[in-house]
Amino acid sequence: MNRRVSLPKHESQCLTPQKFLPMSLIVHKYGGTSMGSTERIRNVAKRVAKWARAGHQLVVVPSAMSGETNRLLGLAKELAPAKPGEDYNRELDMLAATGEQASSALLAIALQAEGLESVSYAGWQVPIRTNMAYTKARIESIDDTRVRADLTAGKVVIVTGFQGVDDQGNITTLGRGGSDTSAVAVAAAMKADECLIYTDVDGVYTTDPRVVPEARRLHTVSFEEMLEMASMGSKVLQIRSVEFAGKYKVKLRVLSSFTPWDIDLTEEAKSGTLITFEEDEQMEQAIVSGIAFTRDEAKISVLGVPDTPGIAYQILGAVADANIDVDVIIQNLSKDGLTDFSFTVTRGDYARAMELLKEQVLPKLGAQEVVGDPRICKVSIVGIGMRSHVGVASKMFRVLSEERINIQMISTSEIKTSVVIDEKYMELAVRALHRAFELDQPAA
Repeated sequence: MNRRVSLPKHESQCLTPQKFLPMSLIVHKYGGTSMGSTERIRNVAKRVAKWARAGHQLVVVPSAMSGETNRLLGLAKELAPAKPGEDYNRELDMLAATGEQASSALLAIALQAEGLESVSYAGWQVPIRTNMAYTKARIESIDDTRVRADLTAGKVVIVTGFQGVDDQGNITTLGRGGSDTSAVAVAAAMKADECLIYTDVDGVYTTDPRVVPEARRLHTVSFEEMLEMASMGSKVLQIRSVEFAGKYKVKLRVLSSFTPWDIDLTEEAKSGTLITFEEDEQMEQAIVSGIAFTRDEAKISVLGVPDTPGIAYQILGAVADANIDVDVIIQNLSKDGLTDFSFTVTRGDYARAMELLKEQVLPKLGAQEVVGDPRICKVSIVGIGMRSHVGVASKMFRVLSEERINIQMISTSEIKTSVVIDEKYMELAVRALHRAFELDQPAA
C-alpha cells in the first residue's frame, strides 16, 4: 500500500563543502537550456551516469526543452485568445505538462543507452500532490514509496519538474520556474544529501554579467540573501524553490551544466555557488553582496481614495482573491480626507488587475480614478552586511541622484533596499550601484 509522506521537519545539515559518501542520495535539476537538444540531453545523461557509477543514488528533475513551454502555450493562444470571463487554465496545465514529460522520457532513454537502468515518472505517477490552483499550484505532499523502491533496485529515477496532481486527479503546474521548486521539494521529502541545480550559468553573481561584465561569481551566499535576490528579480533560482530550501533546510548548490561532463567529481561537487544557512567566518561579508533587478513590474495607483479604516484591505483583498501577487506598496498621507494608494504587480497580471479595479473595486470605494504604468522596473541592493552598517540606503539614493534617476517607490527589509524607477534607467542604475558598492572587487 502506497503511503503519502509529508515534507520533513527542519533538520540541521552539514553546510561546508563535503566529499560525498558512497550511496549519498543526490537530486539533480537541469534547466531547459541544459535539455535544449538531443546532444545536450546526451551530455546530461553522461554526467548523471558519472554520479551514479560513483555509487550515489540519483533523482533527476528536468525542465522541458528550451522554448517548448512557450511553443505549446502559443498554440493554445492561437486557438483561443484570452477573453474576460474565460478560463482555460485546467487545459493549459494539461498541455504545458507535456513538455517536461517529453524531456524526462528522452533523458531516461539516453541513460539506458549509457547502460544504466532508469525510469521516468510524470508528477501524477509519483505522485506529487498539489492544491487546485491551476497554473500556480503549490505542492502539499510527495509520496516517496515508488521512487525509493526504484532507487533501492539500482535505478536512476527521473521525475518531471513543474507539475503535480490535485486531489481530483487533475494535472497541475507550479508556474514558471516551477521545476526548481519540484527539485527542492523532492530533495526535502526524501531528505537528500544535496540538491544540485544545473543551469546555463556557473553560479550566483553579484549581478547579471550581461548588464555588468565585471560582475563576480559568489562562492557562497546566505539563504536570506538568495531569497531576497530571487524575490527581487535574480533569475538564477525561482523564489519558491528558495523558500522551500529555507523551510526544510535543503542544501543547495547552483552550478553549470556546460562544464565538461567528465570533470572530476570532487571538483564538480565544490564548484558553483553554495547557498548556506549559517553566517560563518568564511562567508563573503560584504556590506552589499549583490544587485538584483526585474523588468517584470507594473505600477497601479488608486487615486482619491477615502482615507478610512480598512481601505487597504478593500483594494488588495480583491486583488489577492483574483490570485494576483502584489509587491511594493505605498500609501500617501491623507489630505482633505483622501489618499492615494499605489502598488506593483507583475506585467502579466497588470491588465487583469487594472480591469478588476476599474470594474469592481473603484465603484465600491468611491475613488477618483485608477491609473497605471507598465514601464517601470525594480532595482535592489542585497546583503547581510546591511544589518550592521548604517547609511547603506542613503548611499544608494545618493548614487541614483547623481545619475539623475528619479525614485518612484521604496521598499526595505533588514538586508535589502529596493527602488522602483523608470524602466529606461534600469541598466544605468545597476551599473552605477555595482561600481559604487565595489562589487567588482574580490572579497577580502
